[in-house]
Amino acid sequence: MVTGTYTILVNLPEAATVAVGALGEHRFPAGYYAYTGSAFGPGGFARVDRHMEIAAGDRDARHWHVDYLLGDTPSRIETVVRSAEVDIECRVADAIDEVGETVVPGFGASDCECETHLHYTVEKAPLLAAIRSAHEQ
Repeated sequence: MVTGTYTILVNLPEAATVAVGALGEHRFPAGYYAYTGSAFGPGGFARVDRHMEIAAGDRDARHWHVDYLLGDTPSRIETVVRSAEVDIECRVADAIDEVGETVVPGFGASDCECETHLHYTVEKAPLLAAIRSAHEQ
């Protein structure tokens, strides 16, 4: 089993309002989102496969904040960047924060001091570059 940190690049082609578990209802503008998470629990990076199943409509249960964005909107996962065997979730999220905006404070960050682990931009290229750079450092 491989564990580590991952960032999912999500395309949301149209704005959506979503109830995000305990965070309540939030408006997500159309654009690109980077969600950074860790996969150190049982199954490791199988967690990413689970997120993909939710995005595809093949799974209904929502366990993490990102599951609501992926399962309750017309979003598409465009790419996933992984860093195996390193716990750099907050460092990656902080680096991506330089490029992306916060739409939902606390999203994916209920167990740390970060403002958010979900970042938004209208343009894909700068966000994808920030994701790749953050994982390479």
